[in-house]
Amino acid sequence: MSKQTKPSYEILSSINVKDKVERKGRMDYLSWANAWHMLKQQYPSAQRIVYEDPATGWNYFSDGRSSWVKVGIVVNDVEHIDYLPIMDFRNKAIVADDVTSMDVNKTIQRSTAKAIAMHGLGLSLWKGEDVPEMVTKSEPVKKIALKVNDSNWAKVERYVLQNKGSLNIDEIVVNLSKKYTINATTKKELQRILK
Repeated sequence: MSKQTKPSYEILSSINVKDKVERKGRMDYLSWANAWHMLKQQYPSAQRIVYEDPATGWNYFSDGRSSWVKVGIVVNDVEHIDYLPIMDFRNKAIVADDVTSMDVNKTIQRSTAKAIAMHGLGLSLWKGEDVPEMVTKSEPVKKIALKVNDSNWAKVERYVLQNKGSLNIDEIVVNLSKKYTINATTKKELQRILK
């Protein structure tokens, strides 16, 4: 009787990727290089397919308004394909006429990580990305008055430093205002941290 092995999804989804997770802005992600390395450690014959538009020969597709890539990852003869819009650093779609080869390259790498995730590796990082925010009537949230050096300050300071360069002061204040009330003095201190 032959020894049965676990399905590849079960093996890949059980791998702890937490020590390889990076943060960019408000998003956690697993870099394509780490995902590819971890996949190839388990499945050396795994393959990536970057699809080309048959009409143009380009390694991306376009409808004249927006553009996207199509990347497949094959593990044990099972292919999972990811389609990903070509986006800027804020995850906003780039108008087709403004797409550069660097934008395409970065999107192919991001799509590679997502296609690998469909095989199980790091899939939890994408949970909830396709769920729209639900608008419901509920009790108003009681906000905490944020003050410099109070018990919440260290946590807020870490958040500001993690988002330095990707968010401006107004975006940070909007995000923090969901939980805290922020006075002028506190806002000045947040601006100081950003500089």
